[in-house]
Amino acid sequence: MSDVSPALQDLAAPDGVCYGCGSAHPEGLQLKSHWDEDGVYVVATYTPDPKFTGWPELVYGGFLAMLADCHSNWTAMAYHYRAEGREPGSLPRIDCVTGKLNLTYIKPTPMGVELTLKARVEGDVGRKSRVICEIWAGDVLTVTADSIFVRVDTEQLQSQAHGRV
Repeated sequence: MSDVSPALQDLAAPDGVCYGCGSAHPEGLQLKSHWDEDGVYVVATYTPDPKFTGWPELVYGGFLAMLADCHSNWTAMAYHYRAEGREPGSLPRIDCVTGKLNLTYIKPTPMGVELTLKARVEGDVGRKSRVICEIWAGDVLTVTADSIFVRVDTEQLQSQAHGRV
């Protein structure tokens, strides 16, 4: 992973307000995802703040779900940009939403350890992408996520959600 290159979030959605991965959310996590050197995986690192404790000295499972959701979504969007031969941030913007989020908690995730998220697109059918994401605490795999992300028009999605269509 190259930490010198701008994150996918900063390139494609510098105005993003998602609590987990939005570059413009002043109190959010601002997760940063990058293509790995292998060109297959998208990777990110994050060390949870103690306020995200579930059980004593363990990371809250819902927090891990949020990390997997945000990172997997960026993996899907990065995949679509690459499949179209475009750079993240080029227009028209590519946006995806979570269609299904399925996590398996393999081992407890300890607090105070940098987490590495590693995701790849496993399958793609039109607007839908299956993403496999792993969360590692050091060299221990603690969570896997097998999820579906759907490419959407966010203006249409917002209108539907607010009953404007």
